[in-house]
Amino acid sequence: MAEAQPQTPAAVAAYKKLLSDVIDRRPSGTRQRLAAALGKNRSFVSQITNPVYAVPIPVVHLDLIFEVCHFSLEERRNFLGLYLAAHPNRPTPIHAAHKVKAHTVYLPDLGDDDRNARLHTLISDFVRQVAKLIEDEPPKGKRR
Repeated sequence: MAEAQPQTPAAVAAYKKLLSDVIDRRPSGTRQRLAAALGKNRSFVSQITNPVYAVPIPVVHLDLIFEVCHFSLEERRNFLGLYLAAHPNRPTPIHAAHKVKAHTVYLPDLGDDDRNARLHTLISDFVRQVAKLIEDEPPKGKRR
């Protein structure tokens, strides 16, 4: 099912500006942590936080964005008001995804940037796959 188009690019830009402002008030590294939590490249975070780009933020990412960026209740309400104005035909994006908690894992330095990047990607992909497995409901009638 295709998502409804936003009313205007200005409406999308409004909630993206709010997100960008919130991130700018957070400690450095927030954009990178958000990219890692979403399982996306940093360029994706740049696109969803830049009001110039018309790329809407997928509703399934909202709860994770709120969690990682530490949105206050007021910031969350303001953001959701702007989001719903930009996407009036979408379902209400409250509790769109499971809550997550950050956990730092220290990896060894393998002495090579390429190998370090591959190890980081391997561990990140593994954690995402485990989380997806946990979230997926087993087919009805199937038991261990």
